[in-house]
Amino acid sequence: MRIVTNPQIARRLLALLAVIAGLAVAGSASAAQCGSMAEPGLDWSECNKRSIIIPGSNLENANLSGTDFTGTDLSTANVNSANFEKATLIRASLAEASATKANFNRIEAYRSNFTKLSAASATFASSELQRANFTQADLSLANLAKAELGRAIFQKANLSGVNFSLANLSRADLTGATTEGTLNFDKAFMFRTRIEGLDLSSSKGLQQAQLDLACGDSATKLPQGLTAPANWPCPPEQPD
Repeated sequence: MRIVTNPQIARRLLALLAVIAGLAVAGSASAAQCGSMAEPGLDWSECNKRSIIIPGSNLENANLSGTDFTGTDLSTANVNSANFEKATLIRASLAEASATKANFNRIEAYRSNFTKLSAASATFASSELQRANFTQADLSLANLAKAELGRAIFQKANLSGVNFSLANLSRADLTGATTEGTLNFDKAFMFRTRIEGLDLSSSKGLQQAQLDLACGDSATKLPQGLTAPANWPCPPEQPD
């Protein structure tokens, strides 16, 4: 074994070893958090939390980015201001959870249950939410820009001030929703989107071409200059 006698080189080697040791400790601490119980502010990023049952958990301000919650029950949980970015929530449940200002950007959440979710000012930008159920959810001032929302259900949800710009709302059901304030439908794809009875008179970004594809009725209120297409109302949606 060669002994280093140059003091300067020895100091550099010691400093390098200290950095490596620090990284190892930090990595171990991060990995250890995957086994931690749910608590506010914890770091479960990139952890496997599939098919677990933790309703009512307090995960406020938690880092849940990239976490796999497939099939997990988070109903009635407190996830206010939590970071779910790029998390997997396929067939997961956040029913009646509190998610004010939470970050759900770029999540995968096919067929997930968000019924009665309280998610005012939350963001779901660029997320995969096909067939997700937001019945009676509070999404006021939420950002769903560029979200995939095919056949998503928003019946009786609070959609006041929601940003749907560039979202895919194909066959989504918005019937009975609260639509106060300014909703943004700029360049949203609205093929067979159910908007019967909605007051969209203050919405922005709506174009006649979008309405010609959508499904409204005589009770749908439109912005000035737009008219109800002759094919309204649409026939009932057929189950598949």
